[in-house]
Amino acid sequence: MFKKVLIANRGEIAVRIIRTCRELGIKTVAVYSTADRDSLHVYLADESVCIGGPQPSQSYLNVPAIIAAAELTGADAVHPGYGFLSENPGFAEICQACGIKFIGPSPETMLLMGDKAKAREVAKKAGVPVVPGSGVVKTVQEALREAERIGFPVLVKAAHGGGGRGMRLIESARDAETQIATAMAEAEAAFGSGEVYVEKFVENPRHIEVQVIADSKGNVFTLFERECSLQRRHQKVVEEAPSPFVTPELRRELSKAAASIARYINYEGAGTVEFLVDGKGNFYFIEMNTRIQVEHPVTEMVTSKDLIAQQIAAAAGEELDLSQVKLNGHAVEFRITCEDYRSGFRPVPGKVEKLLLPGGFGVRVDTHLYEGYKVPVYYDSLLAKLVVWGETREEALKRAKRALSEFVIKGDLKTTIPFHLKLLENELFLRGEIDTKTLEDKILPEIT
Repeated sequence: MFKKVLIANRGEIAVRIIRTCRELGIKTVAVYSTADRDSLHVYLADESVCIGGPQPSQSYLNVPAIIAAAELTGADAVHPGYGFLSENPGFAEICQACGIKFIGPSPETMLLMGDKAKAREVAKKAGVPVVPGSGVVKTVQEALREAERIGFPVLVKAAHGGGGRGMRLIESARDAETQIATAMAEAEAAFGSGEVYVEKFVENPRHIEVQVIADSKGNVFTLFERECSLQRRHQKVVEEAPSPFVTPELRRELSKAAASIARYINYEGAGTVEFLVDGKGNFYFIEMNTRIQVEHPVTEMVTSKDLIAQQIAAAAGEELDLSQVKLNGHAVEFRITCEDYRSGFRPVPGKVEKLLLPGGFGVRVDTHLYEGYKVPVYYDSLLAKLVVWGETREEALKRAKRALSEFVIKGDLKTTIPFHLKLLENELFLRGEIDTKTLEDKILPEIT
């Protein structure tokens, strides 16, 4: 097992990793920007190193500074969390060259699955259905020809990234050129490459993902599915496990497909295989995220397994045994962000003057907030994740309503707690009758 892990991240995920490392008896190193000098992860870690200015390019994406911090402190491993450098094969390769273990898959695997078009080919070879689409395209005209070949409506997606950036739904040829150009510009700005691919738009799908854990001994395990359909602008807002739509038979099929892809590429570590599922239960591979997910706590709540601990163990070369894990109850995660939902989810960061966290049976809060903390303007707006568990979905949602009513974050910032309370009054959500457009098309018009 590792002696010291450097966490190349910030916020709640850095705190999350530090806590697991402490339970495992592993020393931790926090890296931080000048804007994060007073962040909670800096206080909790055994050591901390400032790696640059407030902009991500100056700090959390500053590979030389992070490697120097690892060497300076004697860290023998780096955990990238999610976002930032977590799916950067170049960073993983540099860690490898410096004798520092990257807690994640190999650079070659990351490079393969990070290329969305190549990942689709992997899925096909592994016998998993994919949405009809193109290979990587580099020009607007090339993408337009592919869109016309596939048939509208289509999705244009960044070939080298995710999270909704560089993604556009194009319903007809009328404004296709403008939309494609916009998607390419966004992809270039977010991922350093304007390359995209085009795929057929599946009408009213659910977004279902399967958690994968694999070790270096060839063992591959799947830990059930997560429902991630409640999205705004392709960004997940609420996630739950298991999906209220997925039957035991479909769960077996999705798990088998996810495991097939992981085995085909000799995957190692924690990863997520994502699918679109239509109303008839037909599913299509869309991508694989080669990292821990923001929503991993819902899987932890229904399996009683610490996924960060499993991820670290796999990276340390230990053999995993998750074959006896059973699905227990239902869990839902609510992303609490510093946004004003009544103003189009406009970011409103600020100082936390008062903080009251909910508790009680089946309630978990992952956060880096504390009273007096000033939320920086430079990073993602995620403040906390409220995760609730119940024996049934109905019980979990009732518990969520109670927990959200207790959750207080006051100051000159806005949060999405009021939005989530409104969501818990919506009948479509309560019945689990959702797809990837339900929030934007049906729920938000009612509650804003």
